[in-house]
Amino acid sequence: MKITKRNGNVVIYDDEKVVNSILKANAGIAMEEISEKAAAALAGDVFTRLTARDAIISTGEVRDCVYALLLEKGYLQTAKQYMEYKK
Repeated sequence: MKITKRNGNVVIYDDEKVVNSILKANAGIAMEEISEKAAAALAGDVFTRLTARDAIISTGEVRDCVYALLLEKGYLQTAKQYMEYKK
């Protein structure tokens, strides 16, 4: 899957970047501790959802998908931090 970055560059989707951003957003939120394994599973879900579109995806679409998945899984505080982190 290809991602269009804000500067216009097109790159290949990297699960590790999504995992790291989830873990950074989750840092310090004791009530919603997300393990690296759980973050990797979320990143895999992001990939699965976005590849169904069969198009080049924007970083904003990745951000919105991660946010939606965090909410669906009940990580409300992490989702809030994630959006703050991504601004």
